[in-house]
Amino acid sequence: MKILFLADNFPPEVNAPASRTYDHLKEWKKAGHDVTVITCTPNFPKGKVYDGYKNKLYQTEVMDGINVIRVWSYIAENKGFFRRTLDYISFSVTSFLVGLFVKCDIIIATSPQFFAALSGRTLSFFKRKPWIMEVRDLWPESIKTVGMMKDNLFIKYFEWQEKRCYRSAKHIVVVTDSFKKNLVARGIDAEKISVIKNGANRELFSPMEKDQAIISELGLEGKKIIGYIGTHGMAHRLDFILKCAKNMENKNDYHFLLIGSGARKEELLRLKEAKDITNVTMLDSVPKTEVNRYISILDLALINLRKSDLFKTVIPSKIFENAGMEIPILMGVEGEAQEIIERYGAGLCFEPENEEDFNRKLNELLTNDTLYAKCKEGCRKLSVDFDRKKLAERMLQVIVENC
Repeated sequence: MKILFLADNFPPEVNAPASRTYDHLKEWKKAGHDVTVITCTPNFPKGKVYDGYKNKLYQTEVMDGINVIRVWSYIAENKGFFRRTLDYISFSVTSFLVGLFVKCDIIIATSPQFFAALSGRTLSFFKRKPWIMEVRDLWPESIKTVGMMKDNLFIKYFEWQEKRCYRSAKHIVVVTDSFKKNLVARGIDAEKISVIKNGANRELFSPMEKDQAIISELGLEGKKIIGYIGTHGMAHRLDFILKCAKNMENKNDYHFLLIGSGARKEELLRLKEAKDITNVTMLDSVPKTEVNRYISILDLALINLRKSDLFKTVIPSKIFENAGMEIPILMGVEGEAQEIIERYGAGLCFEPENEEDFNRKLNELLTNDTLYAKCKEGCRKLSVDFDRKKLAERMLQVIVENC
């Protein structure tokens, strides 16, 4: 079977969509299928082309047997609405044009960049091939939630196109049960929707000794390290974490480590400097192959989103990577993600943006050795059940059934 996959993000980019796509495509290639991905020149999240690449109209490479076609796009940093939308639209156009010349039996297009789905839908029409829409984010609803844009004609137009995509797709793959419920409530046939959740690459994210070289380099010997590794965006409310950290400066053995880039990174750095927050270290993103070394030094893995009903429907992929390394999780996300953490006993959840609850749960995890050990075991069980290889096999079965 010839599979054509459209994805705005792909390695060497290190965000969650890139990692999920890459891990799935590797497994499908191992299963004997011909896999091609059309993607952008790597530039996320800073809007700068990675070393060794140029933003050309068309370039190819092979990664682990996957045929990678990189097309030109208007490149913008991961912040602001207008320029990012131009970025997404340009990829939609160039991926469509190049996709016309790629032989395939089925087309898959993945969000959260919704315009990739528009490209997949249009390619399906012209090539007379079935297409599957992978929904990683309820866009454009999510941009309203983070305050990037209010209801207007553009939003209404995008919502109309969104529904057209759902109806025209041969099948829809969503990453949470809540997303499926949302689509069913909007009139999409439940039989047309499969839930394939995120998971962990257990070959890369598995228990390892603390990397003492990194601890020494950062000057964190003897500290209890609470770490957040991921996008510093509008949805993540890391300013709340900085505020909590500032109010914990009297606890000399607690230290917060924030690693990543995003739309709010510069603002957060200014806030840290303005408030003279001494128990927080902030680093830029690190390569995917290095992330496990940084996770290894954590005592707690921090996952946080702003308080919103929409975010009750999401399951942050960071859950699975940290669980794979058996790092207990302190999470400020309600809904489906909280249910997973509590079902496996992989950590504790605090009410988003509630500092008192955050402090109580953090202290409980770091002072109760019995609870901490139970959470490590809970992480192990969670990562086994959400092994990305198993999930890739399930999605491949969906593809075969709809080809």
